[in-house]
Amino acid sequence: MAINNILVVDDEPEIREALVIYLKSEDVDVLTASNGLEALEILEQKTIHLIIMDNMMPQLDGIKTTFKIRENKNIPIIMLSAKSEDSDKILGLNVGADDYITKPFNPLELIARVRSQLRRFTNLGSFQSNGDELIQVRGLVLNKSSKTVEIDGEDVRLTPKEYKILELLMENKGRVFSIEEIYERVWNELIFTSENTVAVHVRNIREKIEINPKDPKYLKVVWGIGYKIEKK
Repeated sequence: MAINNILVVDDEPEIREALVIYLKSEDVDVLTASNGLEALEILEQKTIHLIIMDNMMPQLDGIKTTFKIRENKNIPIIMLSAKSEDSDKILGLNVGADDYITKPFNPLELIARVRSQLRRFTNLGSFQSNGDELIQVRGLVLNKSSKTVEIDGEDVRLTPKEYKILELLMENKGRVFSIEEIYERVWNELIFTSENTVAVHVRNIREKIEINPKDPKYLKVVWGIGYKIEKK
């Protein structure tokens, strides 16, 4: 069985050392970096399956590093921060983080989220040998085999969670999913965080697939209920 590589990025040595100890029990290889620049260098040299990223760091902070990584990689990113305000969480999710944990954190909760992210990333990366499975709504095409999305023939770059949300909605065209149901299906756990988490991901998807996100053709909101993909 392949060993997963986890990159821990934090400017505090004590935090890095603690995370290494926690993660070693999960039978993974752990690499560390003290800032975003070091993290980007490691990503050029190593195959990384998950990143735990501190928000506040010198030289290149977690927000800018995440934004840079999302230019060409869909690696799951869990962001750590001493800030607990919703605005900071939303900013982290907006630039492409998949999850957000506030310091000080519960090690057991962190490990649970790491396992969840790795499980989903592994499933997303698995290849299905029974040929392409295409789901199409007009110009929006989702390929379940290659885990890719196109809009009017142009590739759309989605994070793993954005992809899973869109896949869920496109597999059930016309059906309305509540925020709670989307969270529990995609995150594979009971909802325990702000509803903003799902809303931010949906907004990001709209920005990528809609010509006018304020007047969407594909991903619709049903006020007071949830979201759906139009059938046609």
